Amino acid sequence: MSWAAERRLFILLILGAAAAAVVAVISIATFYRAPSCTDGVKNQGESGVDCGGPCPYLCTAAEQPPTVLFTQALDNGAGRTDIVASVENKNPAAAAQAVPYSIALYGADHALLREVTGTLDLPPGATVPVFVPGVAAGKQTVASAFLTIAPDAPRWYALAADPRVVPRVSGVAVGGAADAPRITATLENPSVAALANVSAVAFVHGAGGNVIAASATVVPSIPAEGAATATFTWNGAFGSVPLSIEVIPVIALPPYP
Repeated sequence: MSWAAERRLFILLILGAAAAAVVAVISIATFYRAPSCTDGVKNQGESGVDCGGPCPYLCTAAEQPPTVLFTQALDNGAGRTDIVASVENKNPAAAAQAVPYSIALYGADHALLREVTGTLDLPPGATVPVFVPGVAAGKQTVASAFLTIAPDAPRWYALAADPRVVPRVSGVAVGGAADAPRITATLENPSVAALANVSAVAFVHGAGGNVIAASATVVPSIPAEGAATATFTWNGAFGSVPLSIEVIPVIALPPYP
């Protein structure tokens, strides 16, 4: 091979190598994705897919699933039903936000009448009330209700202590007329900052601890280190004699992460 041919071959090899390098760089930039906590792959020292290790969310398998303590359907008249439930988070150092749930309503013949869905927060070690008022059930009477949460629904994250400011409840009293009962309770704010739009749920318990009535309200403001009154009302008499009353403030978790 002549010197000129060798020189042309050498130049072509250099140009080919440069072109291959350019293609490689473009391919890497186009197709390569650095490991992350949202790539759907168990990598970068994660304990599971996108959980554990360097990722902010904990693996569901390492946490206890939420426990539904009870679900009840309360006849609200005019073909409507109130649904009450209680959900416990047994994890003392893990929380989950906006956990989706489903409530199935069944008739006396065990036929599914309808389903309703919603979300709830699960603070660490807390029991959370669920109150869904006025669910249209049609002409059939709701005989039972069941709240379920899919095992993989909660996205758990580490939270050593409950960061919420939860008002203390005192002075619960029953008033009003027999056919229009009213419950009042004092909500005390323990913090040095005012609280706004505080939601609260009242469960009225009868014989055997069953819930016979429920209501919800929103207190517009509770002053710093002060108190405000929460009032719950009904448009009809309780179905049986109330034996105990549970007033529960419902405070959302702060955004995470």
